[in-house]
Parts: sequence; C-alpha cells; structure tokens
Amino acid sequence: MIRNPIPWPNGAKCAVAISFDMDADSLIHIARPDDSHRRLYQTSMGRYGPNVALPRILDTYRRYDLKQSFFIPGWCLEQYPETAEAILNDGHEIGHHGYLHEDPITTYGSQREWFERTLDAHKRICGKVPQGYRAPVYNITDEVIDLMQENGMRYDSSMMADDIPYAIETSKGQLYEMPVHWGTDDWPPFAHYEEIGYMMPVRPPAAALAGFWEEFEAQYEAGGFFLLILHPFLTGRLARWRLIEKWIEDTLKTRNVWFSTLAGIADHMDALRKSGTWSPSVEKLPYFNKPPAKQWIS
Repeated sequence: MIRNPIPWPNGAKCAVAISFDMDADSLIHIARPDDSHRRLYQTSMGRYGPNVALPRILDTYRRYDLKQSFFIPGWCLEQYPETAEAILNDGHEIGHHGYLHEDPITTYGSQREWFERTLDAHKRICGKVPQGYRAPVYNITDEVIDLMQENGMRYDSSMMADDIPYAIETSKGQLYEMPVHWGTDDWPPFAHYEEIGYMMPVRPPAAALAGFWEEFEAQYEAGGFFLLILHPFLTGRLARWRLIEKWIEDTLKTRNVWFSTLAGIADHMDALRKSGTWSPSVEKLPYFNKPPAKQWIS
C-alpha cells in the first residue's frame, strides 16, 4: 500500500510524531497589525497556548517519556522564552515557523528578512539553528527552501507529496520532507477565528479526533508514518487533550510504534542511507518555472 516503505527502528510498524505549532497570539498581530493590541479576547485565546496548554502537554510527554517536535514563530520565542526553555529542557525539538506567522506567499521576495530574524531568535533563545521548518499555513516556497539550504537545515514539514518522509531535491542539494496533511491537522475541526478569516464549525472532541485515529489505523496497517499537526490553544484544551493523552496511553500499550521527533526521523533516514538499507523517494523542485495556466489565460 505504501511505496518505498521505511524500515523503522526495532521493527516498529509505524513512526509517530505528535507535533505542535505554538503560534500563541502571533496570529492576530499578523492578521490585524493596526489594532491587534486592542483585541483582548483574541490575544488571550492565543496566550492560552504557552501559558496553560504547553505545561499540560509537556507533563503528558514527560510521563510517557516522549520526545516530540514543536514549531514556534520567532516572535513567540521572544515573547515566551520560558516556554521555549521548558520545551528544550525536556529534550524536545523546536523548529522554525516564520517570525510572526507570516505567509511566505504574501511575503515572497522579502522572506530573507523574516527568515533570518527568526534564525537570530533561535540562536539567542534556543542556543542553536533549528534543524527543521514548517511554513505558516503550509505555504512553502522555493525562496524559503533556498534559505533552508543556505543555513544548513535538514528537513521541511510543509508539503504533501507522499504518505511517508521523502527527499526534495533542488539544484543546491537535498532536504528531507516530513509530509503533512489537513486530515491530521486540528485547524479544520477546531479553528473558529473570524478575525483571521476562519470560521470552522467547532466539532465535539471525540467526533473531531475520530478522523485522526482512522488515519493512524491506515498508516499502522501499511507500516507508515503518522504525523499530527496540532496547536496548543486548540487541542491543548482540557477535553481535547484528555482524548489525545488516552490515545497515547492505549497506543503505547497495544501497538508497536516508534514515537520520535522529526529530527530523529531525519537521523534514522540518514543512517539507513549510509548503510545502504533504504533510499528515499525524491521529488525534484521546482515543479514549474512559470505558471502553467499563463499559456491558456490571456
């Protein structure tokens, strides 16, 4: 069912990463820059993530001895350095997620300034350059990939071309891709946020998360890769996180899975390639050098 399956460590049937995008209150500030400072409910909703949800999430990971990946905008690192410190002290990974959750499509041509400002925040607060990147709203561009390669980063987690991790190749070299999908993202079932243009009908926790577990079962059966993309201010709330925690507990007891950071998966892929055991599928970029529709639309 899966092309080119990856042999996971210790015979595990599936690799699992429960990743978080900790956007905090950056979303309202990038969406409404003129008056975001007056929008108190929206700011408070974002602050729930680092201040309330993250300690809850880290406690769960600590109890089950899990190391996972967090993607945090540079501005949020600067606003909540104690949260970043707690994440790193527990052995988790923090990846690049833009500076103020800016869309790389709308900032195309000037992304270097945003990207490098975020790298500076990582160096000051996390003490190192991040290994991975996830584009805000998944809008990865060739400009960003060039910046990743220029700065020695190892993987992206924004694209959707396969069921399992693969390689993306440009004229400048290769990166790994840890593929995402909206079917395992909590934004569609939980994001109700008129001010930034999303009015999803908020679903009950069990009904919303049931789709995630169906995705896991398919990946587990196929020997694949299960990546959740969650947001602390959404799924870190009590009823939703209680169900995630229960799923983690049951999965650890009943399934042969490997929980890992995305950087840890990149390490495993490196080791497999070095040993000659396995090689990734490759997507060559750019897909196109000009808009294909231009030849048909006058």
